[in-house]
Amino acid sequence: MEHYDLIVIGGGPSGYAGAMRAIDFGKKVLLIEKNKIGGAGIYNGVLTSKTLWEQALKAQSIRDLIPNYTPSFDSISKIVNEAVFERKTQATVHLQLLQKQNNRLLFYEKGTATLKDKHTVDIKKDDGTQKTVSAKFILIATGSRPRIPANITVDEKIIVTSDGIKNFTQFPKSMVVLGAGVIGCEFATIFSGFGTTKVSLIDKADRILPFEDEDVANVIKHNLETNNAHVHSGASLKRMEIINNKVEYELDYKNGTSQTFTVDKALISIGRVANVENIGLQNADVKLNERGCIWDDDTQTNISNIYVAGDVTTEVALVNVGEREARHAVVRMFGPTIKPLSYKNISTIMFLNPEVAAVGMSEQECVAKGIAHKVVKLDFTTNARAIAMRKTQGFFKIIVTNDNGMRILGMRVVGEHASSAIQAVAYLIYTNQGIKELADMMHPHPSIIEGVQECLRMLLGKSIYKPYIFKDRLKCYVCENGVCTAIESLV
Repeated sequence: MEHYDLIVIGGGPSGYAGAMRAIDFGKKVLLIEKNKIGGAGIYNGVLTSKTLWEQALKAQSIRDLIPNYTPSFDSISKIVNEAVFERKTQATVHLQLLQKQNNRLLFYEKGTATLKDKHTVDIKKDDGTQKTVSAKFILIATGSRPRIPANITVDEKIIVTSDGIKNFTQFPKSMVVLGAGVIGCEFATIFSGFGTTKVSLIDKADRILPFEDEDVANVIKHNLETNNAHVHSGASLKRMEIINNKVEYELDYKNGTSQTFTVDKALISIGRVANVENIGLQNADVKLNERGCIWDDDTQTNISNIYVAGDVTTEVALVNVGEREARHAVVRMFGPTIKPLSYKNISTIMFLNPEVAAVGMSEQECVAKGIAHKVVKLDFTTNARAIAMRKTQGFFKIIVTNDNGMRILGMRVVGEHASSAIQAVAYLIYTNQGIKELADMMHPHPSIIEGVQECLRMLLGKSIYKPYIFKDRLKCYVCENGVCTAIESLV
């Protein structure tokens, strides 16, 4: 029986990152993947949807100059396929070349892995052959799949999940998206952005993006509606079925009324489910948590030599989080003692229109937790780079503690290049530093990040634009005991 220092089950972003980190420690690693290296990080997920998003934004920009412009579905599909090919080729070639090294440490098996016990794994290959291997440590990174409601038949052609988008042969004339969270809103943004699809979004809550602040959600909803999308607010799905190759769905509203609609396609976007079935967890006594995911304590399962990373834990279902978890798990196995992972400082990008970037706590989270805080908001119309790009919709918002220390609790940026504006603030949150140094730095001009600097200057009472002059573009307020009070100076 072949023996390894580490067996990694799952070759998606988390598993791949974990395997590569183990090589750094000079360990003999076996990576097992049953489908395709890269997983949803390359196929049917992050890369494909974000490539579509980029093309949708370009289509919108062209329509600003040529109102009757219609993008070619075949051309867009070609661009997406090229992106997938480029990324998968990088990963595959990298894997192949590593296996040819003289001090070979990485081994790869394509097949279905099943835990036999806490140190042993059975591998069943596509040709029916089987082998058994063992390792000192095991990392489970089997990922997740789209959640499907029990009462909806998904054929991945007419009613689809994100996995079925690739089966489209043209832009649908009409489409409904079930789920108004980040992913649902991203797909609604994408398909409405191409300008050829009438998109509807089913939102059971009173507003889209319920986990984000209302001012963020309002901007996104406004732009969706500007692109001829419609939000079914406060609507519960009663039924959805395929009739005559169309999707018929019926909604019940909070006011007691019901309506039936017919569209070409439906996209189900109500979250993901951890892939925990048929991998032999019971054979190794690995426990699940109350959400049906693998239980873990700082990536370690209840079995001391078995670790877990990525969507299979659904702590936070993001590629950067999964990769970080896997690398952290490997260091815990083979490296020095390290402090536990923290999920309080995760930087995220929401690929909406406009782009939304976030780090730390939101306003509504601070209110819900009873944390007294100060808020500064700066409109994109005051930013020279945004003006130069003619992209002035959006705002910067920084939330700090309501004391002289003004420790940063969180930040939201809505607008062009939003993701480039949050990293410095994320570092301040991570290191628990103050704001003065960042406020006094010489930032490049013109740049979006100058908006961050001006927010910090507002907190210190030395902004260039004064909030008591531009009251509609610069806002300062303090929230305490559920009451928010506008102020002219925070010093």
